[in-house]
Amino acid sequence: MTVRTLLPADLDIAVELLATGAIVAIPTDTVYGLAARLDDPMAVASLFEVKRRPAHVPVAILVCDDEAAQGLAALWPRTAERLAKRFWPGPLTVVVAAEPALTERVRSDRGVGVRVPADELCLELLRRAGPLAVTSANLHGDSPAHAAQDVVGAFAGSAVAAVLDAGRRDGTVSTVVDLSSGGVTVVRVGAISSDEVHAAIS
Repeated sequence: MTVRTLLPADLDIAVELLATGAIVAIPTDTVYGLAARLDDPMAVASLFEVKRRPAHVPVAILVCDDEAAQGLAALWPRTAERLAKRFWPGPLTVVVAAEPALTERVRSDRGVGVRVPADELCLELLRRAGPLAVTSANLHGDSPAHAAQDVVGAFAGSAVAAVLDAGRRDGTVSTVVDLSSGGVTVVRVGAISSDEVHAAIS
């Protein structure tokens, strides 16, 4: 199965494909990601299969704004509010407590990681399609895809239906901050430093 290449003008087609349960590679503000509709458990399960991602490694959720992020959380702490105000849209993933059905769907044991990307095309897709489960567009353990052709090469013959080509994406991976247990733990340092995180919530 050939991965279909879509252009930004084909955004409606990407939305339609996602609505059918398909996996679509999308541009973000960091790298290309594989996306599935969050409200479709079978599509999210397919995301793990396509990427060959171990079941114990959760995927993140991209949303169009902080209101959408709050709607996914069982609790939205003041620290999350401060971090969102300072760094969203941008490369910060915030892990917050969520209902068990949602945490199980994204294969997490401690909460869900949510992020608002700083990419207008991606944001418009999220406005139309709703929250998406997203993981970097590469086979597990391989280097991230920075261009549409990287996706086509990595997933030719797979269940990835299409890639939304918006040029190169050479951003640094997002910083991940876990707030799900009441504290503040920087799980992964990416584009935003630990010092910047702690300064924003102090």
